[in-house]
Amino acid sequence: MSLIVDDAATRLSQRIRIEREARKWSLAELAERSAVSKAMISKVERGEVSPTAVVLVRLASAFDLTLAGLLLRAEGEGQLLSRRADQPVWRDPETNYLRRQVFARPDHPLEIVEVELPPHRSVDLPAASYNHIRQAISVVKGALTIVEGGVRHVLAAGDCLGFGPPADVTLANETARPCTYTVFLARS
Repeated sequence: MSLIVDDAATRLSQRIRIEREARKWSLAELAERSAVSKAMISKVERGEVSPTAVVLVRLASAFDLTLAGLLLRAEGEGQLLSRRADQPVWRDPETNYLRRQVFARPDHPLEIVEVELPPHRSVDLPAASYNHIRQAISVVKGALTIVEGGVRHVLAAGDCLGFGPPADVTLANETARPCTYTVFLARS
């Protein structure tokens, strides 16, 4: 298992700076485009803080990337075969949710992510997270509540929800047990 810490966290911080500088954006411009404070972006780029999933999603969206795309650029090019032991894993410091990048390549339209959301935790993602992608979530274990654009769906193991047009989304585990779900993303 490849846990995104230490060297990988440093690569992620550097990648965010590289993406910003490649666009010739100031910290203030990236802050405006991402709705992440300039101070937070500066701390992330310097490796002083580990960004939450929400911060990473907002930054990736500002760069016109998915979260997986940003992580993949930080980790290097993906392979056609994705062995579980080699799949990058990242833990959100705020919610403690665990995100495994099952499959992602810059030249392939499909990305597959596995997430374990701890009990009584939730993640709020802005509509901008879903620009240029189509997404479906399938619950593997437990129960997941998804609020998409104000519409509430409760999914049990085996249930799958395809997302509509970009809208604000909340993913919540309202139970006392961990929830594992798979996210299927296709670039549009």
